Amino acid sequence: MQPPAADQVLVQGQQFADWASLNDTIMGGNSRAGCRVVEDGLLLEGELIERGGGFVSCRSPRLQPPLDLSPYSALRIDVDGEGRTLKIALGCRDGALGLTELIPGGLRWVIDVPTNTSGTTQVLVPFADLRPTVRAKPVGLPLRFDRGGITRIQVLHSKFGDAGELNPGFRPGAIRLLIRSIRALP
Repeated sequence: MQPPAADQVLVQGQQFADWASLNDTIMGGNSRAGCRVVEDGLLLEGELIERGGGFVSCRSPRLQPPLDLSPYSALRIDVDGEGRTLKIALGCRDGALGLTELIPGGLRWVIDVPTNTSGTTQVLVPFADLRPTVRAKPVGLPLRFDRGGITRIQVLHSKFGDAGELNPGFRPGAIRLLIRSIRALP
């Protein structure tokens, strides 16, 4: 397969309209954050409370049909991230007849990414560096990331990093992240 010659914009501006917040309240936490479309992209803002949970996020709707990014090697997310270390989580077909979707919280392929304290950070998410996890715990099964079958994209700020350890860039309190665009890179 011939690699593409250029980036492909996957989501920007009003294309974020169907994205929704998912916060630690699903696990009994108390963080309150919502996402909404603004002129420059998708804004996640609210209050992040560490006790009882410790995460806020915005995620795409379930992508049906799955997004085929097989010609690409990475994502680039342009985000104003307040110097926080974010977690990028992708869902994909799992090659196990969808059985991993039956796992509470689902299997996600994740990576931690630092952001600049001010301005926009161009976050690189190489598909080869993604690790399988379930609810912030690494999965040791021999699974393969299917970049030809991406079913969900999520941007989180969590007290847990991609390896299940504490996120050294975690900061509770007021949060305001602006996701400007998501692109696929050759």
